[in-house]
Amino acid sequence: MKMISNFRSGLLMAGTMLAICTTLAQAHQEPAEAASGPNPLADKVRAVNSRFVDVKAAVSEGYAPIPCASGITGGAMGIHYVNGQYLKDDKIDIARPEAVMYEPMADGTLKLVAVEYITSKGPASLDGQLFNFNSAPNRYGLGEFYELHVWAWKGNPTGTFADMNPKVSCEHAMALSQ
Repeated sequence: MKMISNFRSGLLMAGTMLAICTTLAQAHQEPAEAASGPNPLADKVRAVNSRFVDVKAAVSEGYAPIPCASGITGGAMGIHYVNGQYLKDDKIDIARPEAVMYEPMADGTLKLVAVEYITSKGPASLDGQLFNFNSAPNRYGLGEFYELHVWAWKGNPTGTFADMNPKVSCEHAMALSQ
C-alpha cells in the first residue's frame, strides 16, 4: 500500500513539475516572439552598420573572420568577423560593433545577418537592452565578458537579441575555404 502511495506521490510531483515547466516555457516564448518583430534598436543598428552588407567593408575596417559558429541544438551565429582593436577598448559604440556576423551561402557569398557588441565591463547595455553575461572559462578562451547579438538583417524566431538563430546555418561554410 505504501508503494502505491509513493508511486502516486511521484506521479503527482512529476505532473506538477511538467505543468510548471510548460508554463515557464510558454512564458519564456512569448517575449521572444514579440522581440522578433519591429525593434527600434535593431532599426538603429541596421541604419548605422549597413556598410557591412559587403564583407569587404568589414575587412577594410580591420575585421578578421573566425570559424562559423553553430549551436549544439541547431541554428547558428554564422561567421564572425571580429575587430581586435574594438574588443580591447571595451567601448560600446553602436556604429563600431566588435563583431559582424555573416551567413555563408551556397554560392560562396556571405550574407550579413547580425552584429555583436562585446565588453568586459558590465553590467552593460545598449539603448536600454541589457547584454548577456558570459563567465570564464568559456568556449572562446576569454575572461568574463558581456555580449549582445542584434539580428538586424535576418529575423530570429527566438528573439532579436538571442545568441543563436535557428534560421542561420553553417552548412556552406566549407565552400568558402575550398
